[in-house]
Amino acid sequence: MFTGIVTDKGRIRSIEARGDTRAIVETTFDMSKVDVGASIACSGACLTVVEKGEGWFAVDISAETLSKTALGSWVEGTPVNLERSLCLGEELGGHIVLGHVDGVANVERIIPEGDSVRFEFHVSDELARFIAPKGSVTLDGVSLTVNEVQGNRFGVNIIPHTQQITTFGDLKSGHKVNLEIDVLARYVARLQGTAA
Repeated sequence: MFTGIVTDKGRIRSIEARGDTRAIVETTFDMSKVDVGASIACSGACLTVVEKGEGWFAVDISAETLSKTALGSWVEGTPVNLERSLCLGEELGGHIVLGHVDGVANVERIIPEGDSVRFEFHVSDELARFIAPKGSVTLDGVSLTVNEVQGNRFGVNIIPHTQQITTFGDLKSGHKVNLEIDVLARYVARLQGTAA
């Protein structure tokens, strides 16, 4: 479980397609305190540390994960939002994030608003129905508040601090990001019998 509060912006050191896809991620995390087998949210996708060293860790990405996320666009040098899993007793600064990506959102427009930037995204009909104004959404592992929703489009505001410490400062129109809907919305839909 995560909170959507990014604690490091890593970078893909290498990526290799084999049985699964193996990615090596550079990080400033103290890897002596991260066990092999630990979960790290990598741009919102919960991945397992399968190997590690000073300043890096390796993850294996299955074909299923590649089919549901934007991780297939990773290349050497791609910046990655990183968050270690939540420990009991730690501050829950964002919202409950599982690291189970529901699909991708496309960056439609980026609009400066003062020092902040408004990002507008487009999503599928299937995902749009779970997104509500003033609700929570996770984009590339970042917990955000939805400002407005119009059909399949929604907007979020990114403050300068978030632009600096996450990959939002690197995004351009046309980029795809990983989207996780709010877990509460998922269960409300299930109880109402409208879940996909």
